[in-house]
Amino acid sequence: MTHKLGTLALSLALIVALNQTALAQQMADPNFNPHVVNPAYTKNFPRVLFDEAHNNFHTTTGRYKPFVDLIFSDGYHVAANRKSFSKESLQTFKLLVIANALGAEDMDDEGADKPAFTEEECDAVSEWVRNGGALLLIADHAPFGAAAQILAKRFDVEMSKGFVFDPDHSAPNNPTLLIFSRENKLLLDHPITQGRNDSERINRVQTFTGQALKGPQGATQLLLLAATANDQADPMGGEKKSVAGQAQGLAFKFGKGRVVMLGEAAMLSAQVFGPENSKMGMNVPGNDNRQFALNIMHWLSGLLK
Repeated sequence: MTHKLGTLALSLALIVALNQTALAQQMADPNFNPHVVNPAYTKNFPRVLFDEAHNNFHTTTGRYKPFVDLIFSDGYHVAANRKSFSKESLQTFKLLVIANALGAEDMDDEGADKPAFTEEECDAVSEWVRNGGALLLIADHAPFGAAAQILAKRFDVEMSKGFVFDPDHSAPNNPTLLIFSRENKLLLDHPITQGRNDSERINRVQTFTGQALKGPQGATQLLLLAATANDQADPMGGEKKSVAGQAQGLAFKFGKGRVVMLGEAAMLSAQVFGPENSKMGMNVPGNDNRQFALNIMHWLSGLLK
């Protein structure tokens, strides 16, 4: 038992070191194919506002370019947002995407975990959704969860703000690469996971560390965290908190609008990192992350009921 625990501790230390290296080196995969053979929209293209005004780690031309290229190929029109959220800045858009906003310029800067949005911005976004807008809010492990909590709270979502590990439902030798599948019963039924037909059905999604989310009453847990999942404020150790029954993906209606929140960002990216160009995101073989991204957008834009 002692040897096993020691091995696990060493494994976690190596994983954290690798993750830190990946964060420093990760870039959009130039070989990712975003082409959608049968686009969902060939007219009446839904307008998507992609946030870049809040020190976002992911942007339209940076690490989230594959996601933006994918949904553009599917018929969405995407515009980058570079100003504070307001009724006026949101009113001409159908969807809003926010990926890893920060309270400071860089995730290592002091204040990175401070609120990324003002109270007035949160008022504007929540009212816009209540009146029919659709929000995809993505907030990863620390410090991203703490930075986004101010907005998540407007939708009664609680973010764990830490790092999630689950050695029993993850890729071999890496308890931070979580697997949600129909086989392990952690991928739950919803129009997003069912798609419009069998070709769009989601069977397996992989995430890359992230945090845990506790949703409001009536929310569907898309990616359910198992009884063996724990959250740690410090990935190198410290107190573990069970996040059993929480999620890394939630979907729910809010007034006339719709919300999807994800507790991990790389799942909808397609990135490479390190000297061997290791893959992370929609480009990892054997997973349905690419279709998962499309299905999320289809549900938010009303194509999936």
